[in-house]
Amino acid sequence: MKTINKIPFSDIESIPQLVKDFLNQKIEGFENSTFSLEHFRNQIHIKQDSFSQEQREVLYNVLEKQLSGFTLSSGQKKNMDLLKLPDTFTITTGHQLNLFSGPVFFVYKILQTIKTCTYLKENFPDFNFVPVYWMASEDHDFAEINHFKTENNYYETNEKAGGPVGRIKITDTYFISEFEKEFKDSVFGTELILMLKEAYKNGNTLTEAIKTLVNRLFSEFGLLMLDGDSKDLKQQVKDIFKDELLHFSLQKNSKNKVDFLTGKYGKVQVNPREINLFYLTETRDRIDYNGQHYLVVDTNLQFTKEEILAELEQNPEKFSPNALMRPVYQEKVLPNLAYIGGNAEIMYWLELKDYFSATGIPFPILIPRNSILFLKEKTVKKIEKLHLKTEDFFQNFTTITNQVIMKDNTILQLLEDKEELLVRNFSELKEAAETTEKSFGNMVKAEEVRQLKSFKRMKKRLLHAEKIKQNELLERLENLFLDVHPSKMWQERVFNFSVFFSDEGYSWLENCLEEMVVQESKLIIVAI
Repeated sequence: MKTINKIPFSDIESIPQLVKDFLNQKIEGFENSTFSLEHFRNQIHIKQDSFSQEQREVLYNVLEKQLSGFTLSSGQKKNMDLLKLPDTFTITTGHQLNLFSGPVFFVYKILQTIKTCTYLKENFPDFNFVPVYWMASEDHDFAEINHFKTENNYYETNEKAGGPVGRIKITDTYFISEFEKEFKDSVFGTELILMLKEAYKNGNTLTEAIKTLVNRLFSEFGLLMLDGDSKDLKQQVKDIFKDELLHFSLQKNSKNKVDFLTGKYGKVQVNPREINLFYLTETRDRIDYNGQHYLVVDTNLQFTKEEILAELEQNPEKFSPNALMRPVYQEKVLPNLAYIGGNAEIMYWLELKDYFSATGIPFPILIPRNSILFLKEKTVKKIEKLHLKTEDFFQNFTTITNQVIMKDNTILQLLEDKEELLVRNFSELKEAAETTEKSFGNMVKAEEVRQLKSFKRMKKRLLHAEKIKQNELLERLENLFLDVHPSKMWQERVFNFSVFFSDEGYSWLENCLEEMVVQESKLIIVAI
């Protein structure tokens, strides 16, 4: 493995402008929410004052219960004990319970969380930092997580959906035998197959499956896995949920930020609802209010105000936060300093700054996660042979392709020379035309526009002709683009980690960790 480039997000065209502006501290009110040692120093003191010893005890007890069936590493046990201390804080990432982890960026965001803790310990030796993976076990969109893809195959499992995905029990394991056929001859294929079979054995819930997999991959790094589907944890946010039910607080308190972000960037990632809570039964259904009753959408359930507040008091575990409410829940129950997430996650967290203030919970430092792209050396050589750079594949590739096709084209050069001459000639004509009647001057300007349009048409037709003539070169460029962007997407959003682990094993994780940059958000390109 050899790193060939590390491209800052600010230099990548497809990174949302909102994320770029956030990283460059161009959004008013978020200057202290970006990655810096000074911001972490402030955040430590803020969180220390707002997170009680009682909350630490609850967190420890929940983790102890949730991880009781797993063999924990010495690092995990140490981190569990450290959580009881007032000078210990967490760095958190969260993700859905995708089948066999889903796309490989799942691994990258966890590794960055781990490395951030190491970095902070080096810079703040008097404090402790524990990496946490927050499991999105209450999500109910099973179709979004029931599959993963390798270079050669697509794997899927079918189970009864509708309720919290973490509670779904595994019965369909056909994908395991198919996976075994693909990887049985790989260097670390046996290890992958054993991982898959251990995690997705019949009867395991998806929560147990992902926990098993994540523990197998990251236990030696001290990572702790926390499931938000917990009565003891939700007991701590009853007041926040109550306020949401009675006063629609999230929508009201985020309105200014939502309006600001919509005005400046066109839209927000997630629009707040009047009530940002679901109700859990066999299914997970949205709670709505009609002015008199609280309705559980798509069911026959309804509550008066008194009934729903009594239900919340007695059974807080039946209330589930949506995507916008989850950050507040998470930050309430963790001694957390920073959240590491994808661009879409960061964008909806930004909507919540004022809501956090209203709840009295410290808003964390936000870190857009690093991306990693693995390219075969032969692909890198092909790119270089065409006098291109890897970063060209993350700009407007149509423009890059056109530049390559038209490079050193003598006809194009002649057209541009003549066009330039035309502009100069018309400049003289327009200057002279100003000395005579106005309508003549307008005719000269119109004629310039007409003739310049002709040059534009000629250049467009020339490009089309050259693409036909250089069809082989165009095909090579398109194939290279697909090598970099399988399925025309970023590689990390398509392939499962097994594609890379199968050749390198656990050393691949170590290499990814080593390449990871924690102080900045970058795309790291590695030749293999």
